[in-house]
Amino acid sequence: MAPMPFIDLTPQDKKILLDIAQQSIDCGLKNNTPLPVDIDSYNHTLQTHCATFVTLNLKHQLRGCIGTLEAYQPLIKDVADHAFDAAFKDPRFPPVTASEQHQLDIHISILTPPELMIVKSEADLISQLQPGIDGLILKAGNHKATFLPAVWESLPNEYQFVQHLKLKAGLDTDYWSNDMQFMRYKTLSIPDK
Repeated sequence: MAPMPFIDLTPQDKKILLDIAQQSIDCGLKNNTPLPVDIDSYNHTLQTHCATFVTLNLKHQLRGCIGTLEAYQPLIKDVADHAFDAAFKDPRFPPVTASEQHQLDIHISILTPPELMIVKSEADLISQLQPGIDGLILKAGNHKATFLPAVWESLPNEYQFVQHLKLKAGLDTDYWSNDMQFMRYKTLSIPDK
């Protein structure tokens, strides 16, 4: 298990990240680009390389969600880029409009490094999952999908969680192969739950 918390964010750091996400959406509406971020003007913690997802909700409905599973750039830039992408590049939704921009609920998930799970069967996988805590990555050949821990709110049953993740990956719900890989991770949520 990855220890939590894995990154120590102050309340001010969290506010800065939420503000940057909002500013990046605003910049996208005006300039069609993510907010340019001067990384060196932020503290060391916000410069730490972290993997994030930014989720946008409008009236309690998903409006966009984009992120990455691997850390490759500073946290502050990752949030700015993913906020822009969630608002304007999520293929499931049309781009966010100016009339929606200030009605959006912005949620940031900062991911721990994924941990490979050793599973012998689907039942074994299900028995190891921690509802409400674990995010899960599924890989099977060219198929790959993830569910953030927040998905447990709508799929609280471990069996349903796994079945829907298979569907998201483009697999049948009864598909199982010993070559499947599963990795779990945890998230630090902003705002706090």
